[in-house]
Amino acid sequence: MLSGWREVTARRPWRISAKLLIISSVVTVIGFSAICVNVMLDMRRGEEALARQTLENLATTIESDISRNIEIYDLSLKAVAGNMLLPELATVSKPIRHLILFDHATTAKHFGAIQVFDTEGRLTIDASTLDPLPENRGEEDYFTVHRDNPGAGLFISRPMLFRGAYSIVLSRRISDDDGGFLGVVAGSIRFSYFHELFERLSLDPDDTITVLKRDRTIMMRRPFDLDIIGKNLNERQTTWKADNLRIGTAYSGQGPVDPTPRLYVRSADNGPLFVVAGKPLAAVFALWQKEAFRIGAVVLALALFVLASTLVLAREIGRRAAAEHKLEEMATTDALTGLKNRRKFDSVIDVEWRRAMRQKTPVALLMIDADHFKAYNDTFGHQAGDQVLVGIAICISDSVSRAGDCAARYGGEEFAVLLPNTSATDAFKVAETIRAKVQGWSDDQTTSTVSCGIASLVPASGMDWSILVAAADKALYAAKAGGRNQSVVASIPKLSLVA
Repeated sequence: MLSGWREVTARRPWRISAKLLIISSVVTVIGFSAICVNVMLDMRRGEEALARQTLENLATTIESDISRNIEIYDLSLKAVAGNMLLPELATVSKPIRHLILFDHATTAKHFGAIQVFDTEGRLTIDASTLDPLPENRGEEDYFTVHRDNPGAGLFISRPMLFRGAYSIVLSRRISDDDGGFLGVVAGSIRFSYFHELFERLSLDPDDTITVLKRDRTIMMRRPFDLDIIGKNLNERQTTWKADNLRIGTAYSGQGPVDPTPRLYVRSADNGPLFVVAGKPLAAVFALWQKEAFRIGAVVLALALFVLASTLVLAREIGRRAAAEHKLEEMATTDALTGLKNRRKFDSVIDVEWRRAMRQKTPVALLMIDADHFKAYNDTFGHQAGDQVLVGIAICISDSVSRAGDCAARYGGEEFAVLLPNTSATDAFKVAETIRAKVQGWSDDQTTSTVSCGIASLVPASGMDWSILVAAADKALYAAKAGGRNQSVVASIPKLSLVA
């Protein structure tokens, strides 16, 4: 037990060193990995911020173009509505009336001809012809909203099929000087305008552009899909919420139309329509994912290399510790009995003597000698004698169990047991235990016994531990002189012998 404890004690510093090496390597790897993760997250946030800025600029550009064209077309509608109040219109010819009403009207290939409807919704004037065909739009929302609401202002309808082309209809109320309802002036912007606008942009195939009214009605979308054009996002039964498209914020995730996760950015709400630009998250982070994979692979390889090197070094440290422990054991252990040798004993007793001197505690020493060993050795041979010495050593080891005790082969058939912080009485009990075990262990052919000399004292300043050894040695001689197979305690300082 004592030998095993000392073996653990001897190896512990090396085990701690190996553990510290492994722990420091693991902490280093974790630290570098954390830095790497932080850098990659910063790169990811940078990619997202760049994509968001790009989408914001795109949405703002599209919204500005749409608002500018709607504003230009609205000026034409206002001009026609104002000119309809001129009294001379009733007396002039149709060509002159067209010249008066539509002289300042904006014309473009994507703008539909402006039409004027009376209070019943009947078409009365059409900018595209002097003699329009009979037509009644009294049930259309772009007519009824002005009839029922004098303050409606510019009204933009849902996308519809208007005059043979998919368009959005823009309309204004015609009121007399007293605010009475005189009719509606209406025009249209064809979908071809949006298609041409989107085609001028450099967009990826999966990028989306959605034009919406303030009530979140989809007016136009790229990619074009008639099934969702004209639908209101607030009415769609999806997990997506309308608040996800608040002004000044970006939204990442599944959109209201398709399940593809995207980064969505909304333009400023400056005009009657606003734009939402979307880009797939896979495209946003494609470059970042490549860099993250490359950096992560390098860091992982380095981490594995460091950990593998650490384990190799730790194993080598363990081997070196075991080798040094083995060398120390060989240098301090008696090869025959397994007890400490004389050199180790002298080192231990010196340390314990100084400690006892500082702490004012007693130190006990047992000097043990095999009785009639020379005669036994001559009779039964050296191998039998060695077996006796081994048996005595086993009995001593079994009787000395404290961590600080030191049992050693002092020389030949003589053994020494150092018992720190032990009185003479307790040391005598240990000696008797050893003597009894040796006597009980002996075989039937001959009885092997031991004699024990015991000395215990509290070291004082100026004293040397050789005094303790000399006292125990004299007590041992007294035990032999008294008939052997007994224990004798030395009386200190008079060194009188008591059996």
